[in-house]
Amino acid sequence: MSSTTLDLLQKYSVPGPRYTSYPTAPYFSPAFSEADWLDALNAPAPGRALSLYAHIPFCDSLCYYCGCNMVATRDYSKTQPYLDTLGREMARTAQQVDPSRVVRQLHWGGGTPTYLNPDDIRRLMAMMRQHFTLADDAEISCEVDPRELTRAHLEALRESGFNRLSFGVQDMDPDVQQAVNRIQSEFLIQQVLDWSRELGFSSINLDLIVGLPKQTVASFRRTLERVTEWSPDRLAVFAYAHVPWLKKHQNLIREADLPDAATRLGLQQAVNEVLGAVGYVNIGLDHFARPDDELVRAQQNKTLWRNFQGYTTHKDCDILAFGVSSISQTADVYMQNDKNLKRYQDRVGKTGLAVERGLRLTRDDQIRRDAITRVMCDLELDFAAFGREWCIAFTDYFADALTDLRPLADDGLVTIAPDRISVTPRGRLFLRNIGMCFDRYLKVAASERPRYSKTA
Repeated sequence: MSSTTLDLLQKYSVPGPRYTSYPTAPYFSPAFSEADWLDALNAPAPGRALSLYAHIPFCDSLCYYCGCNMVATRDYSKTQPYLDTLGREMARTAQQVDPSRVVRQLHWGGGTPTYLNPDDIRRLMAMMRQHFTLADDAEISCEVDPRELTRAHLEALRESGFNRLSFGVQDMDPDVQQAVNRIQSEFLIQQVLDWSRELGFSSINLDLIVGLPKQTVASFRRTLERVTEWSPDRLAVFAYAHVPWLKKHQNLIREADLPDAATRLGLQQAVNEVLGAVGYVNIGLDHFARPDDELVRAQQNKTLWRNFQGYTTHKDCDILAFGVSSISQTADVYMQNDKNLKRYQDRVGKTGLAVERGLRLTRDDQIRRDAITRVMCDLELDFAAFGREWCIAFTDYFADALTDLRPLADDGLVTIAPDRISVTPRGRLFLRNIGMCFDRYLKVAASERPRYSKTA
């Protein structure tokens, strides 16, 4: 193990955003109103397609690491008023949107979307198709929990047009699974993967998490080796964000059981070594894909983008998100629905919308968002090309960022040439820290910043 890399991991392990948006969600304002969102929906959007998202918050049980907006319940009857509410929200939103705009991407997340029974899976997709026009080649994906999943659930997804699945695996070690209250056997994972391939899903992603309690480098290597035998098209290997001040149930995890800095570094090294050895390409933060995957091609072509769902090939899409806590996005606006399930349903019942807060981006916000996203997607930033696109003198506009990047360059995380910034192989571990150099909202005292999870 490289002591230098470990020293850097400790040095740069500071609270920081993941940059699924910029400005980040803590800066969304409750002053942003329903009228503001209606203005955004009605604004002309030439050349921009749609990406739809539906949030299904329900889960059968609580995973202690979970950072999502979810409701653990065995009372299935709760789904029926929720689906009714989703339908009303979609109907009101669709009334405001140019009907000629086509959906290029659709995703269900949660919670656990496959908490819905097969008939309700069909019902929800029928509602979405009723209100929006899906392209014939749309990317249609769903997050899936292998536990309590039946083949009938997968058949309903396939019949509804889904062509991509993302399975939550997290870790295959029994001690880790026990520590986070998520028990699932190798046989179970193998079975759902076999069903999915038999049914013809074109792309399968597996989610893993590093930094969970009881994880060791040796045990996680075994998980990685087993997972690569399953040969998924993509892997998302997330770093566990321990934020018990935001997610109270994370207090069920003993902090003494969490890996220390040296172990976390070893876990990251194991991920890169094992996945790299069998040919997966490291896209950047969290994501790996096969060399022929469209994410890899998009990165090579500099068309990769990043949004609330992670890396995507659909940059020029407005996201219309439905359900409790979901976040919508246009070219210059973010809007988040109410995060409380009852209030969300009450708001939609009254007006058809559930706007809780949002933000209209300034030109500076858009420029800095683009810079952060380009670094995290392309792993470099061409000064001249970026300056021409935004009609700015790059080195003048980002003089503060270039100053903040100098120490990272000294530590070998980036190179700063006269014409560009490039992320080094070592720097891929520190993409969040690199992005933070462009973040104007972090130029305040640390005590005034939102609380983020640590970057490393």
